[in-house]
Amino acid sequence: MKIKITGIGSYIPEIKIANTDFDKHIFLNEDGSPFGYPNEVVISKFKSITGIEKRRYASPDQCSSDLAFIASEKAIKNAGIDPETIDYIIFAHNFGDVKYGTNQSDMIPSLATRVKHKLQIKNPKCVAYDILFGCPGWIEGVLQANAFIKSGMAKRCLVIGSETLSRVVDPHDRDSMIYSDGAGASIIEASDDETGMLSYENATFAYEEANYLFFGRSYNPDLDEDVRYIKMYGRKIYEFALSQVPAAMKSCLDKSGLGIDDVKKILIHQANEKMDEAIIHRFYKLYDKSVPKDIMPMSIHELGNSSVATVPTLLDLLIRGKIENQELHKGDVIIFASVGAGMNVNAFVYRY
Repeated sequence: MKIKITGIGSYIPEIKIANTDFDKHIFLNEDGSPFGYPNEVVISKFKSITGIEKRRYASPDQCSSDLAFIASEKAIKNAGIDPETIDYIIFAHNFGDVKYGTNQSDMIPSLATRVKHKLQIKNPKCVAYDILFGCPGWIEGVLQANAFIKSGMAKRCLVIGSETLSRVVDPHDRDSMIYSDGAGASIIEASDDETGMLSYENATFAYEEANYLFFGRSYNPDLDEDVRYIKMYGRKIYEFALSQVPAAMKSCLDKSGLGIDDVKKILIHQANEKMDEAIIHRFYKLYDKSVPKDIMPMSIHELGNSSVATVPTLLDLLIRGKIENQELHKGDVIIFASVGAGMNVNAFVYRY
């Protein structure tokens, strides 16, 4: 038995934030000292490294569970199912619902429970819970759905990835330009044909790597030191991703029994364009191959990094023909992969 994605949906918030919208920010070094160059240079360097030109922010009246609800409705409609037949709702996020103007996490009740309530699902046997797994959370949710279905505990799961990272960024940290908001959702069911998940790989590296992403105080020493924001050691994450993600992808592909030439698309977490390109080049180098043209669809240029939402949103856009010069065909082999806080790495090989 295999599992497959029978429905997909995403919600991309309407508020567009361009790089130029950061030109009045007061960016500071970690020690609170000012940069020695103007914001124009900061923004130019940022775009050349990350590829990000714009990002989306949720409207003030929306929280992460609201975005997730909209994406879930789309996925359910796309799958053509009765929501009362869903056995599990698995909601991947990192910071819960964060109301506009605050950065306090609200996770009681769970965000999965909130989505179930918004969907008006009456069935108490529909179990709803959240997972915290960093940016690879949606992929990990799919792997959990795979386990539930193969074990006989479920027939149908709703797996969601949603986040409002704009609510937990330090405005004085230039890394704040990376993050965005969004949601992606999927219906996962058993597959009785040749399509679906063929193999997977996942791991947590926490011996030295646990705190590469963390919650820390603002770079502005005048702000409340007890208020925390998302922080990262960018260089360490970059080096970790290049050393571990290609290896995980190779292990996953090798377990599938397929070859590198069978792969038609790689849907990777939209974290940083240069990092993603380097990961793919290193992956193909493991097979002594060059990277094929158009193998890696990208959404980061317009949408930024919405964490757990990037991969399911990318899949939804790809299926709906919303990514220029990219398309999927029945039978295409896809590798899904992600890396993020933990440090966590995961991947799965999938026949569309």
